Amino acid sequence: QVQVVESGGGLVQPGGSLRLSCAASGFASSWYSMRWFRQAPGKERESVATISALSGSTNYADSVKGRFTISRDNAKNTVYLQMNSLKPEDTAVYYCNTVPPRTPWGPGTQVTVSS
Repeated sequence: QVQVVESGGGLVQPGGSLRLSCAASGFASSWYSMRWFRQAPGKERESVATISALSGSTNYADSVKGRFTISRDNAKNTVYLQMNSLKPEDTAVYYCNTVPPRTPWGPGTQVTVSS
């Protein structure tokens, strides 16, 4: 069964850090460029960070550049998103998928940044 499952979210104070995980199953995520998305209440889903399949090159939304880092562990079939210096505007449900999206959307993981 092809699926992705996100985890690692939680409640964190502004300036804090979290590491999200995206565990893929039923396919080899290493064959695909992978992307983290997020969706805040009342807003459309937006792209946050992308990592390419072959070169491992990365790309980030301007709003997270310098604070977030996407990486992958092909042996674990998992993609990560390290989030530092978190801001209240980073509050959202975070999802991962291939580029373009080819798997059913996972449950997402809630990130709440609040004091």
